[in-house]
Amino acid sequence: MVADLNKTFSLSSLRRDLDNVMIADYSKLHSQWRNLSRDMKLDPSRSRDRLLFLQNKIEKSLNRVMRRTASLPPLSFPEELPISEHKDRIIESIRRNPVTIISGETGSGKTTQIPKMCLAAGFGRRGAVALTQPRRIAAVSIAQRIAFEIGEVCGGRIAYKIRFEEKGSPDSLVQVMTDGILLTEISRDRNLLNYDTIIIDEAHERSLNIDFLLGYLRTLILRRKDLKVLITSATIDTAKFSQAFNDAPVIEISGRIYPVEVRYQPVASTDDEQDEPSYVQEAVACVERLQRERRFEDILIFLPRESDIREACGLLEKKCSGLILPLYARLSNIEQRKVFSAQDCQKIIVATNIAETSLTIPDIKYVIDSGLARLLEYNSRTQTTSLPVKPISQSSADQRKGRCGRVRDGICIRLYSEEDFNPRVRFTRPEILRANLAGVILRMLSFPLGPVASFPFVDPPNPRSLRDGLDSLKELGALSRDDASDSPDTFRLSPVGIEMARLPVDPRVSRMLLAARSEDCVAAVAVIASFLSIADPRERPFDKLDQASAAHAIFQYLRFSYR
Repeated sequence: MVADLNKTFSLSSLRRDLDNVMIADYSKLHSQWRNLSRDMKLDPSRSRDRLLFLQNKIEKSLNRVMRRTASLPPLSFPEELPISEHKDRIIESIRRNPVTIISGETGSGKTTQIPKMCLAAGFGRRGAVALTQPRRIAAVSIAQRIAFEIGEVCGGRIAYKIRFEEKGSPDSLVQVMTDGILLTEISRDRNLLNYDTIIIDEAHERSLNIDFLLGYLRTLILRRKDLKVLITSATIDTAKFSQAFNDAPVIEISGRIYPVEVRYQPVASTDDEQDEPSYVQEAVACVERLQRERRFEDILIFLPRESDIREACGLLEKKCSGLILPLYARLSNIEQRKVFSAQDCQKIIVATNIAETSLTIPDIKYVIDSGLARLLEYNSRTQTTSLPVKPISQSSADQRKGRCGRVRDGICIRLYSEEDFNPRVRFTRPEILRANLAGVILRMLSFPLGPVASFPFVDPPNPRSLRDGLDSLKELGALSRDDASDSPDTFRLSPVGIEMARLPVDPRVSRMLLAARSEDCVAAVAVIASFLSIADPRERPFDKLDQASAAHAIFQYLRFSYR
């Protein structure tokens, strides 16, 4: 709708309209209104055209809000989901509070229903509802599920955005994305004005990206009174998060749809260490026992490494029937999505902890949990980062258990004893407390996210780790000082540091690449950088094993030729 030139406008009516425009338009339009208000006092006659021009822009923004409001789908909340019982309470909390913390058991319907509750609460009109996920496959599958529930194909009112892939439109009401994508958007829009609601899902994972976002949102809600923030997880330290966000209200969602029986079957030990069965062999043996008992419902197996998954898949193909499917982060999107497709036979999915949260793989009856995962660790003494295989926390074990019991009674078989489980830590230590902070500091200074030492992390990093990170960056030439002080808050990125921050690799590797450019040997150093940037250079893409073997064959030939 274009402004009617015969209509009489006033600055006061324009000011009232400003409160209803798109949030992304408000700041610029308000600035123009303020300037026009000042100039009209000096010369009203010459400001008439500017008044009409501003009115047209305001009406265009209002019309966009009206179109978005008119496009709202009918919203329904499945009665069988436990979260639906709390719908009215959640909607009221969203309306009344800047931050709401929601904790509910796995399978309660949090991830798919909360975005719809935000729409029902009146949001998604002046900006989109952002829903973050730790992993790409989860972001895509959740967007598709929400779109299905409102009766449309993903990419319209429900969109997703992940690295190298995006499906949506400027007027999408809900935008599902990885937490890394939202963090990147901060570098372009400090106030995240495209969104009126931000949902941080699976907050218990406490990755660096999630902790960055949580800390940043603690400051953003002070600047943006119109922003709503929701923090959700099945296993979250609600007291700590509530305190971090000024005693934000906590809504606990109890109950699950179907019960899950937990069985402890620790890996048996033998006198002969060479014949001692591994957790991979024990997991395969569990599948064999289930099939001998004529239990042919779908199975999800959790193993810590890709090499474990390859070994398990090989053994399962030899010893068991059914469709064997691997699932891990480096697998192609096409291969990952096979786990969601309906099959006429039993599916046996062998996964890393990528399947621990967010993903709802349909029809899982049995979960076999090794109780292990690869967890990032930084050794400040040797200044090295590793990914050792370690026992998971109780909350992670509960997340894995929750992968079954979604559509029927479930059984979770833990390949460790109850005595082993009970003394485990309740929550996994946040990555910020066990990571090399050189990369963290580099990213924070590049965005920028404010002073490093005073950034409001939910769990502040160790001061010694902070100093180690600063020392590493100084040695690499990435930092410049604003004054003679050694305070972390006085550092800024040098020209070299700015270039390093653009490369998504460890700071030492990015510095190698920049030095290689100066020495005209980028191609050779890029090979070394690639080698250093992956967890295990022996691991090969599961869906391209033949091509990888062919590529390695020439090196096998050369090795024997030079003997």
